[in-house]
Amino acid sequence: MKAMAAIQTKKEKGFTLIELVMVIVILGILAAFALPRFADFGNEARAASIQALGGALKSASGIAHARQLADGASGSTPVVLEGQSIAMVGGYPTADTDGILLAAQVDATLSTATGGDYEYSGAAAGAGTTMTLIAKGFSGSNCQVEYTAGNPDPDNDPATNDATSSSVVTDTSGC
Repeated sequence: MKAMAAIQTKKEKGFTLIELVMVIVILGILAAFALPRFADFGNEARAASIQALGGALKSASGIAHARQLADGASGSTPVVLEGQSIAMVGGYPTADTDGILLAAQVDATLSTATGGDYEYSGAAAGAGTTMTLIAKGFSGSNCQVEYTAGNPDPDNDPATNDATSSSVVTDTSGC
């Protein structure tokens, strides 16, 4: 009798097959809803790339400007950074391939060309000109970096000092 009572009070441990199947089904449903949220990192990656490009352009512009000041050169005298001659205007790199793109070591091509990590448009060597860069292959809007070259003081009057430094504007609202 005691042996039979011991058998009846012994409880089984573990999950039943139905409980295990239900947990797997619930995990599958959760994964189906969560996966699309985590699978598309293209927008975040593109925005991070544009922000990094903006930072690189700001840094390169500042370094080239500092080098020109250290050399005691005038606003349009090229500076040499890492063996490369950087075209300058108004004390800052020009908004073209011989200026800011070379200073920042950015691999960019015209929007009609192949290759490069970025596409650019509006590149020109003049003072105050703007160059726009977007991620290669991106066709949307508001996902870009705009670099505007420095503009020297037109009347060379230190009292008014109408000169402007270069500027970098990053827009990732549409990435």
